[in-house]
Amino acid sequence: MTESIRATGNFNASSFGQKRDLCESIFNKVSSVFTPSTAPEDPGALSNIGVTLSVNPPGFGGGDGGEGRTNGIRSLWVNTDAAIHMRVDPETLDPISYAEQTKLHPELKGYFSAAHAQKDPVNGDVFNYNLDIGPTTTYKVFRVSAATGKTDILATITDAPPAYLHSFIITENYVVLCIWGSHYTLSGAKMMETKNFVDAMDALDPRKPNQWYAIDRKNGKGIVAKYEGESFFCFHTINAWEELSPSDPSQVDIVAELTGYENLDIIKRLYYENLKSTAPGSRSFIGDKGATTRGSIQRWRLPSVTMSRPSTGSKAILEFVAPKDKSCDLPTYNPKYSTKPSRYVYGVIDRGLSTFYDGLVKYDTKTHDALIWSQHGHSGGEPIFVPNPEGKEEDDGILLSVVLDGSIGLSYLLVLDAKSLEEVGRASMEWPVGFGFHGTHHAV
Repeated sequence: MTESIRATGNFNASSFGQKRDLCESIFNKVSSVFTPSTAPEDPGALSNIGVTLSVNPPGFGGGDGGEGRTNGIRSLWVNTDAAIHMRVDPETLDPISYAEQTKLHPELKGYFSAAHAQKDPVNGDVFNYNLDIGPTTTYKVFRVSAATGKTDILATITDAPPAYLHSFIITENYVVLCIWGSHYTLSGAKMMETKNFVDAMDALDPRKPNQWYAIDRKNGKGIVAKYEGESFFCFHTINAWEELSPSDPSQVDIVAELTGYENLDIIKRLYYENLKSTAPGSRSFIGDKGATTRGSIQRWRLPSVTMSRPSTGSKAILEFVAPKDKSCDLPTYNPKYSTKPSRYVYGVIDRGLSTFYDGLVKYDTKTHDALIWSQHGHSGGEPIFVPNPEGKEEDDGILLSVVLDGSIGLSYLLVLDAKSLEEVGRASMEWPVGFGFHGTHHAV
């Protein structure tokens, strides 16, 4: 995409939030009827793919490039909120090829998907959804087998509005898709005008409940339960697990944790004009004025998912909401506890002290206490939890975060003890590292 923009001076594809000239976006719908398409043969050439990383994912292949040179990384793929993926060289990060989800299964023909696929921590199967919008909105929840590389459709949802869903959750036996309050206007038709996700979304309507779908992922039963809950928006889920229902021990509940927002203000805040500290727009979000753009860690319960027949209209129960000044986004936890009950959540915190995130936090969901690392003028990126291979406790490990030292304009890799959030060390760099979204740690 970058090379195409440099060569032509134009960017004609859809994006997440880039604003377009109003006349061009409106009248191009008419003029395109008379103008031949100049789209490149490679469908990924104009795709902005750079949100999450997948190491050796099943289904797309990737050959043996990198084996031995990159500690077992045979293929490295980059994902976004669209149904197209980019393979990159594990050492140079140069693009190698692109693949659409139709390569996994011919029914995955929708444009949208989750940047955050979910991976079974035991067998390595990968789960995601594909969203096709049009006269009928269709979500297809699918699994890619790590053993065979084959893809099967677990469920098809046609009774939910089209929405921007950056992530979702899995438990040991279920995939859970929550359709939260980020609905596309006119079933997505407005994107023809706006050419970006953000401006094509309706404002969150608190009167419209979120819809939760629990989908069996082991026995082929499809949707086994549906729930409704209070409206919220979410970028990132955290963890989820199953436990015996406190009201009926013969039933199993799903417990899910995520970072929730009361509306979509956070998306608009992420425009460059609002993040840059010297820009006038940033002043609208400092201190209490930016309260609605700060998320809170939430725990939800989906009761009695193991009923003998599918339940419809059951209520999703909000169990707790953490204070915003202790909560985080870009959340992470010890990956050894994936689909198991977990206690500690780590992430970047926004207390209104900056125009960007102003620290790193460890939140205890049992005691509701928080530890915070912060340094004036230093902006931390997503923390990545690396567990101690011999550790016995959940918080036994380290956190890695790329931090920008705003006073000198250079970055460093920060290493924190995950138990105390005390600094273990840092590796200084001679340049600034641009803020991205998500990283990964690949254990050898």
